[in-house]
This record gives sequence, structure tokens and C-alpha cells, in this order.
Amino acid sequence: MQIPTSGMAGSWARWTTVSILALALAAALPPTRALAQDAEARTSVQTLSLRDALSRASGTDPALAAANARAQAAEASVRQADVRPNPTLGLMVENLPTLGGGDILGRTETTLTYEQRIERGGDRPARVSLARAEGALVAATARVRRLDRLEQVQKTWAEALAAEADVRIARERLDLAERFQTEVQRRVTAARDPLFAGARAEAELAQAQIDFDQAEIAARVAKISLAKFWDGMADFNLGDAAFEDTNAARILADGVAQADLDIFLAQRDIAVARVAVEQARRTQDATVSVGVRHFWEGQNLGLVVGGSIPLGRYDQNRGAIDRARAEGLAAEGDLAATRIDREREIARLQVQLSASASQARRIAEETLPQAERAVVLVRDGFNRGGFTYNDVISAQTALLETRARRVAVLKQFHIDRARLDRLTGAHGDLILAPETTR
Repeated sequence: MQIPTSGMAGSWARWTTVSILALALAAALPPTRALAQDAEARTSVQTLSLRDALSRASGTDPALAAANARAQAAEASVRQADVRPNPTLGLMVENLPTLGGGDILGRTETTLTYEQRIERGGDRPARVSLARAEGALVAATARVRRLDRLEQVQKTWAEALAAEADVRIARERLDLAERFQTEVQRRVTAARDPLFAGARAEAELAQAQIDFDQAEIAARVAKISLAKFWDGMADFNLGDAAFEDTNAARILADGVAQADLDIFLAQRDIAVARVAVEQARRTQDATVSVGVRHFWEGQNLGLVVGGSIPLGRYDQNRGAIDRARAEGLAAEGDLAATRIDREREIARLQVQLSASASQARRIAEETLPQAERAVVLVRDGFNRGGFTYNDVISAQTALLETRARRVAVLKQFHIDRARLDRLTGAHGDLILAPETTR
């Protein structure tokens, strides 16, 4: 992209732009890659579509490793929940003599026992169901986080498109200022305008040059910010067509993203599984034991069998069961409320997209042609002495403000589209499934 060099502020602005861009690139890119960027940019510049940007960002998501680790932890929880209680090995020595009481082993009895707690009421299946429901919540949360990141990428892509459109407007203003400064200078030389008119035209040209340089910097920084989502280089072109495309307003939006609902569904399933766990805990577990008793006197052996079970007289776990049931009702209510809120926002965004697309089209077809015609007529009249310098500036300002207004409308269109795509999960197919180990 060439930077215009005419105007009194041209040299200073050019060197300022080059310096700031160099600093921005040095801060955003590794040194070796920053050196290679210029060579690659000279060979070819790739047009980066929204789909390409989202794919790159999704494939290099730094949070993917954490999501994989959480998925593996959830799998480990399921395996652990399916484990039975450990048995207990016990040893008891009875009838030990007192000090000075005679033979130590004469009347001593030794009992070796093996005890096993038997879970009753379906404890283990309930634990496994709870662990799996918690794993589903972990997976749903990871998908929501990745959809949120894709929304950030899409908004940054829209901001970069708008920044490049601002550069085009700034270039047009600079071109107008250059041509008008040339015309005013010719009139001043011919003594048709006073000297202050030429100075004012030079000042307008200098400000236009500064605005253009700042727009160039903003566009470059926006592209760097976009490329940092995949830790890449800003060696791509976004193109004009993507910013002008408003076809998304004609597409009927889908329903609420399933990933957002899956969180509440998982919370509900967790509550249901927790009810089963607490109900299983209400049933008391039994403990059985079997052992061998050795009588040192006579060297006889005896079989020992026993068992125990707690009496559910006081603690029947009713409070925990009621709490789990209430949490399930809360999850159901949150699910219904979220679905209604998201559907309402989707409907609003759908209408807003249509309104923005219509407004951008009408500005392009109705307002811009009139503003452009006004500039031509005022400049022709100014050359013939029929209009003043202020008339020309006002006409040009009105034209540029109209273009800036359309850019603002299109920018908001793409930002609203990013939010709509997020709510409907339009880019859910780009989310990679977490890796698990079994």
C-alpha cells in the first residue's frame, strides 16, 4: 500500500508512519519472522476470509491443552467412581498376661480377620452416573469457551475490515485535499485569491496527511491483533468485498446454540445423578468379616464369622436428597430462562442486521451519489469564482462524513453478525473435540 508523498506534512508524516509501523511489527512478531515478512509480502498477498481466520484461530487455540487435560480428568473420575471399596485385613491378640503373670503364650488368643464393606442401594452405579454428568458439564463449558473465542476473532476481523475502509476514506480525503491545494495555489499565484487561502489549503492538506497516516497505522495494528489469535504474521489482505457483503441479513438464523443449553442440561443431569447418590447413601452399607482364631494353648484353630450394619435411626440423608432435587429444579428453570433470553436476542439481532444492510444500501444508492455530485458542482463553481473556499470544504466534508457513516453502519453490521453467529453456534463445526485417554 503506497502512502501519498505530496503536501507540506508529507515527509514528516511518512517517516512517522514507517517508524510506528516498524515498532508495532517488532512488538508483535518474533525477530526472525519479522525479517521474513517483507520477502513473503513481496511475493504474494493472500486474501484472508472470515472462515480462514476462524479456522486458524481454532486450530491454534492455547486453551485446547487445558480442555484436553480437563477431559482426561473427567474420564479419570468416571474410572475412579466405578471402583469398589477396599477390603480390610485385621489382627487381634487377646488374653495377654500381665507383667510377672507367667507364660506369655500360654493363654494368648490371636484372631486374623478379613472384612469387606458391601455397598447396598446402588452406590457404585450412582457414582458413575454423577461422574459422567460432571464430565459432560466440563465438555460443554469447554465448547462454550471456544465459541466465545471465535466470537472475539470474528469481531476483530470486522474491526480490521472497518479499519481498512477508514484508510480508503482517509486516502480519498487526502486526494481531494491535494487537488484542491493545487487549484488554490494556482489561484493565489494568479492573484485571484488571497495568500491566507493558500495557507489554509496547505493546513488542510497537512491534516489530511496526518489522518491518512493514522488510519494506516490503525489498520496495520488491527491486522496484527487479528493475526495474534493464531500467533501468525499480518501478511494477508482482507479485501473490499467481505466488508460490503451483507447477505447474512437474508439468512434466517438458527435456534440457540446447543453448547449454551448443554451447560444447563449437564447441571440438571448432575442434580439427577446426585439425587441417586444421596438416595443410595440413605441405604446403610453392610460389613461382613471372616477370620481364623488361633489358641496358643493347645494349638487349636477356630473359624470366626461376623458382620455389622449401621442402624438408620437418625440420619436418613433426607436433607441432602431434598437439596439435590432443588438443584435440579433450579437447573431446569435456568435452562428455560436462558433459552428465552437467547431467542429474544437472536430475533433482535436478525432485525438489526436487516436494518443495517438496508441503511448501508440506501446510503450507497441515494446519499453518496448526491454528495459526490455536490462536490463536483461546488468545485466547478469555485473554479469559475461562483463559490467560496468554505463551500468547497463543506461539500467535501459532507461527502467524507457520508462515507464514514456507511463504514460505521457496515462495521456494526459485522459486529452484530458476530454476536448472532455466537448465539446460534454457526461456527461450531470448527471446534475440535478434546482428546481423552481411556
